[in-house]
Amino acid sequence: MIVITAPTSTIGRILVNDLLANDLLVNDLPDSGTRLRLVARDPQRLDPEVRNHPGVEVVKGSHGDPAVIDQACAGAEAVFWLAPDEPTAPSLQAAYVDFTRPACDAFARHGVQRVVAISALGRGTSLGERAGMVTASLAMCDLIAASGVAFRAVACPSFMHNLLNHAKAIKEKNMFFMMAAPDLKNPTVATRDIAATAARLLLDPSWNGSGQVACLGPENLSPNDMAQIISDVLGTEVGYQQLPGAALKDRLTGFGMSDAMAQGMVDMFDAKNQGLDLAEPRTAESTTPTAFRQWCEEVLKPAVAAA
Repeated sequence: MIVITAPTSTIGRILVNDLLANDLLVNDLPDSGTRLRLVARDPQRLDPEVRNHPGVEVVKGSHGDPAVIDQACAGAEAVFWLAPDEPTAPSLQAAYVDFTRPACDAFARHGVQRVVAISALGRGTSLGERAGMVTASLAMCDLIAASGVAFRAVACPSFMHNLLNHAKAIKEKNMFFMMAAPDLKNPTVATRDIAATAARLLLDPSWNGSGQVACLGPENLSPNDMAQIISDVLGTEVGYQQLPGAALKDRLTGFGMSDAMAQGMVDMFDAKNQGLDLAEPRTAESTTPTAFRQWCEEVLKPAVAAA
């Protein structure tokens, strides 16, 4: 039994579909019993074919709720853990570490063997100790590892998917706006590749101990590089403008984000601009397949057209 938290998230949806299509999962039991247990606050947000799948069980509620995560972990061999977006959380500690404490208790109580979590790059660096949301995510992973389970953090740079938040600006203004330094080349990764890595780890019972697996995409790109690729794909010139940290924070709090969470976002991007995501060496194992141009053609272009 594999437990999936946040199954309606961008990564979670892909992961569930990947697992349900995987022969290792389909053939792991002699009968047609449940293979996946999905923890969802709103099960109606699950795709109907997933919600009604004979190999899927749904537990309704938040995976930060002690009773819910205790129910979900009973009889589970592996758990996929993703801290949800909590933009109004009073602190980073509350959003990541405190949210995860009940789960760590449940992992130990029910003898969960393996946990795979989504986290960030920066472990072991001085920048990682003052990187806002990244720092909180790393602390969350430390808490899970201390629970005694075999643990892997899927460590990621910024997601290509984040550019979907700029689809309207790209369509209406031919611009996108981030805090990232215009010419700094950083890794960026597609959520489909993150999900594929998580699926592989969840289905592999051979690993133990605690560690991380990096997903770096196939290349490092600057925002200016991205603007050129987006321009090529869309057939119209698209530019990039860097936002100061104070302007980004004002924008985020204007959308309803708490001061603490908005500052955590600013601190994260400040650390990235100082090289946080470049500390992880690129290897064949950490290089994931989906190129930014491919993602733009398949995902961003239709999103901009529909904006």
